[in-house]
Amino acid sequence: MSAGTYTPKPGAAPVGRMIAAQAALETRMMLRNGEQLLLTVIIPSLLLVLFSTVDIVDTGSGEAVDFLAPGVLALAVMSTAFTGQAIATGFERRYGVLKRLGASPLPRWALMAAKTVSVLVTEVLQITLLTVIALALGWSPQGNPLSVLLLLLLGTAAFSGLGLLMAGTLKAEATLAAANLVFLLLLVGGGVVVPLEKFPDAARAALELLPISALSEGLRDVLRGGAPMPWGPAGILAVWAVLGLGAAARFFRWE
Repeated sequence: MSAGTYTPKPGAAPVGRMIAAQAALETRMMLRNGEQLLLTVIIPSLLLVLFSTVDIVDTGSGEAVDFLAPGVLALAVMSTAFTGQAIATGFERRYGVLKRLGASPLPRWALMAAKTVSVLVTEVLQITLLTVIALALGWSPQGNPLSVLLLLLLGTAAFSGLGLLMAGTLKAEATLAAANLVFLLLLVGGGVVVPLEKFPDAARAALELLPISALSEGLRDVLRGGAPMPWGPAGILAVWAVLGLGAAARFFRWE
């Protein structure tokens, strides 16, 4: 045995390994949390099954699931990237978790990157589950998968920015109340289960500018109508992403 075989080698792990470890931890915590599971999996799945099998809302011509599936996919993105992330990050900030992690070898930008990876992994699981359910209900998706992917990424960026902005500026209790209230309001008025055509023209013009409406309608144009890339909704999502992420970077408070 040579000298130095067991000599300690202090120092931080590579940043990539730290991000992967933190992302895995964030994902496990999100999936083990009952409230998060309700928002990210149970509510979207129940809405998809209920409104596809029971004639509650007039979704126009064609199968109801063809209208509902894109909207529920948009809702799943919002529930994870906005509502779930805002609530979890808000309470981490309140209890000093973010402050302690910010003082660790993990850089703050890497912590945010890990949270982003966790959100993306959770969304993949959500979208896979919801797609299987929708296909079992008779969904016949169309369109270019790359257009769908781009819309989902833009929606994730938009909702993540807004969620982090809320979590980094409001108290945890206010974030909890506001995030759930926004979730419910956008569920009703964001074109998820109720067509925007059902609203008055003035209200519809305003609702179409919301990120959930842009994501729902964009996905619906592609998956239901087989349209090419819907640049109008994509542009709205890009504007929300730039504004949300920019404001979050500027005003986010770590303690």
